[in-house]
Amino acid sequence: MGDLLDRYDLAGAFDEMFAAAGEPRTPYLGLVAHLETLSRSDLDDRCAMRDRAFRDQGITFALGGEEERPFPLDLVPRILAARDWTTIEAGVRQRVLALERFLADVYGERAILHDRVIPHRMVVTSAHFHREAAGIVPAGGVRVHVAGVDLVRDRDGRFRVLEDNLRCPSGVSYVVENRRAMTRVFPEMFQSHHVRPVADYPMRLLAALRATAPPAAGNNPTVVVLTPGVYNSAYFEHSFLARQMGVELVEGRDLVCRDQVVFMRTTNGEQRVDVVYRRIDDEFLDPVHFRPDSMVGCPGLLNAARAGNVTVANMVGNGVADDKAIYSYVPDMIEYYLGERPILDNVQTYLLEDPDVLAHALARLDQLVWKPVDGSGGYGIVIGPRARDHELDALRTRVLADPRGWIAQEPIALSTAPTYIDGSLAPRHLDLRPFAVHDGESVWVAPGGLTRVALPEGSLIVNSSQGGGSKDTWVIADPLAPASVAPSELPAPAPEAIDCTPLERGRQDPGPLVAPLDQQQQQQQQ
Repeated sequence: MGDLLDRYDLAGAFDEMFAAAGEPRTPYLGLVAHLETLSRSDLDDRCAMRDRAFRDQGITFALGGEEERPFPLDLVPRILAARDWTTIEAGVRQRVLALERFLADVYGERAILHDRVIPHRMVVTSAHFHREAAGIVPAGGVRVHVAGVDLVRDRDGRFRVLEDNLRCPSGVSYVVENRRAMTRVFPEMFQSHHVRPVADYPMRLLAALRATAPPAAGNNPTVVVLTPGVYNSAYFEHSFLARQMGVELVEGRDLVCRDQVVFMRTTNGEQRVDVVYRRIDDEFLDPVHFRPDSMVGCPGLLNAARAGNVTVANMVGNGVADDKAIYSYVPDMIEYYLGERPILDNVQTYLLEDPDVLAHALARLDQLVWKPVDGSGGYGIVIGPRARDHELDALRTRVLADPRGWIAQEPIALSTAPTYIDGSLAPRHLDLRPFAVHDGESVWVAPGGLTRVALPEGSLIVNSSQGGGSKDTWVIADPLAPASVAPSELPAPAPEAIDCTPLERGRQDPGPLVAPLDQQQQQQQQ
């Protein structure tokens, strides 16, 4: 019998695996029983298998200038009961629909601003509100083709929304790759758990992109993935999705816009492009309308979108909904546009342009979490209770100079889960990023999403650029539901027959969670 869990101590937050010391929660009963049969050397051997497989496939990343190393996947999965997932799925779908309506509104009639539900100034002063997108009506009315909604579970076990990501949300490639790795490292656990599959995400995404192509594209639209290039920190995901969808991966130099139509240069001549799944930030996407020195975009792309000749996914200007000040109004959007109460609550947030709110928040400078409204990747966040005096003094100066540029939030004791650290299982804080795909008719939420885990002890910053890793996220299906694992996720033969050869070599593509997860932190080439 193993002793991996013998010294596991709860950390004072909601623990995903244990309701109390030695009392596993129902979804984890089978996993705990299996972990109790493993020794440290058993788990070390499986970690070595994982690392060799990731290296063979190029699934590596570099942190802080270090040499590249295998992507940090913790082998203890995070498990979500079917009931919890039903709530998450409904809440994410509701949120995406409301944000879709909001974006169409603020770049159209602006009814929500005229009705004073959201202050006009709050929207137009957002760094990611782009007037260049005003008046564009995309095919199918879809601006948010892909959304990543970051969730945390509080001390009471309730899921809350931490932020929305509607520009270029990244990390879904690791959802798929983590699952593939886990089915080979722990095939026996998939035989005893009814886990919902995630391998069909690329085909779901392709179907949504094709469904939202311009009407002139007909029944066979041409879809491309637009990347800044191989030096981009999220290149793994770009090439992975292009290969999995069976579409071309292109750079800006591969596209040309003529007469408000986009063409792709090929060895057989130019081919018309109907849908551009762009993985380039707005400012670099079209040098005609944004940065004229950008060498990674396509001049005239926005004009073609305005003419209705190409679909840009996700649409330019979506970042206004990512603004952390606008985030605080999403519950109001849900009630305004959908006439519904929010299924998932926000974290309590203070908007600092109001002098009274600012004074109240500054009086609690060392008690709140402070975030720049357009920040990403965990950068710029100051956790008041853990900050030093000189950090708080510098923060006060920055907030007073630009109250619109900051929000303050009540601290949330992020839930914890057992994570394999230095030969033993220890509690580490984590979050969850479900991915939603919108095709104009419905919103599909991939079951599970990406669990990010803060590996340093006590850290609340889960972003891998800050030293975080990830876990495979298992959604336990209803026992009466159909097959739990997609064909491509089926475990290899028996445990003793497993080797560490690349998983489905040729269908994989490497890349770091570091920046994919930190979706706005893209290393643009200029």
